[in-house]
Amino acid sequence: MNDTTSPCRWGILGAATIARKNWQAIRRSGNGIIRAVASRDAARAEQWISENQADCPFAERPVAVGGYDELLARDDIDAVYIPLPTGLRKEWVIKAARAGKHVLSEKPCGAEAEDVEEMIAACREAGVQFMDGVMFMHSDRLPALRAVLDDGESVGQIRRLATQFSFLADEDFLTGGNIRVHSDLEPLGCLGDLGWYNIRFALWMMKSEMPESVTGRTISQTSEGVPTEFSGELIFATGPTVSFYCSFLTDHQEWAHISGTKGSIELRDFVIPFFGNETEFNLSRPEFTAIGCNFRVERHDTRMAVPEYSDSHETAPETKLFRRFADLVISGQTDDYWPQIALQTQQVMDACLISARKGGEAVTLS
Repeated sequence: MNDTTSPCRWGILGAATIARKNWQAIRRSGNGIIRAVASRDAARAEQWISENQADCPFAERPVAVGGYDELLARDDIDAVYIPLPTGLRKEWVIKAARAGKHVLSEKPCGAEAEDVEEMIAACREAGVQFMDGVMFMHSDRLPALRAVLDDGESVGQIRRLATQFSFLADEDFLTGGNIRVHSDLEPLGCLGDLGWYNIRFALWMMKSEMPESVTGRTISQTSEGVPTEFSGELIFATGPTVSFYCSFLTDHQEWAHISGTKGSIELRDFVIPFFGNETEFNLSRPEFTAIGCNFRVERHDTRMAVPEYSDSHETAPETKLFRRFADLVISGQTDDYWPQIALQTQQVMDACLISARKGGEAVTLS
């Protein structure tokens, strides 16, 4: 697509819940429109479109399509958003690429790295963009955070990153009421659904440097072996270490803490920003003094924020994700950074899972 005056024309494969948020993101992007939505049942797609149109309407109502192949065959679709379960994703990403459609995929991108390599190869061969749907990567907070990390004074040399992303699932969810505990649809469980973000944030912080070795531990799992609680440790040759925890069994938390030789940074909402019109992080540089019997730690915190709505707005991260993707499609250019960082995330996640299956044995990455 090289007509820079025309919007990116989207198709959606599947009527997943997360796609409702991204319907709105496309609507607010300013450079995208939804042409069609496919489901295995056209009536279900029609109902889903009606519900979203009532909440956030497009001027031209998207068409309901009964079948994913039928949508991919349409000539009025430039790009597809694929929120299908992980177990089905590889097939449809490759089919979409071969149909000449640019691909925005939900995460985890595949059941294993070999799947993602095949997806990326198909997209590269077809000359289409591949990107995963990690919204926080498109937030204006990250460039602000990078500037502080790189100034050499605020944090100093980075030594440690710790993150947690979790939510408390109900009994119905855990006993099979949600696909995220189905071994055939989402075999990676909480590691794929939540740990993907922990690992991606670490790779972003390390400027895409891969860890030298990793260890992982499945703390709890379903009877089918789907992780419901997982922890991991990443060791980097340049010095920093990373720990992460992800879980369906702990109350909602999504914090990240970066420790350096001169200070530390805290983000309390690194994945989904807290509701509001700013995204923020906190720089802490406490001072300890001991004079005689008096021992004192003084707090020296600096709140840093950027004007950016958390959700449902033109400035929200999910809107910027779809706007950035559409910009690439409209320009006719592709950006290799996005498939590469997705593959790296999958490779690290795979290594963590291999380690867990070997009782926590360290796994070396080349």
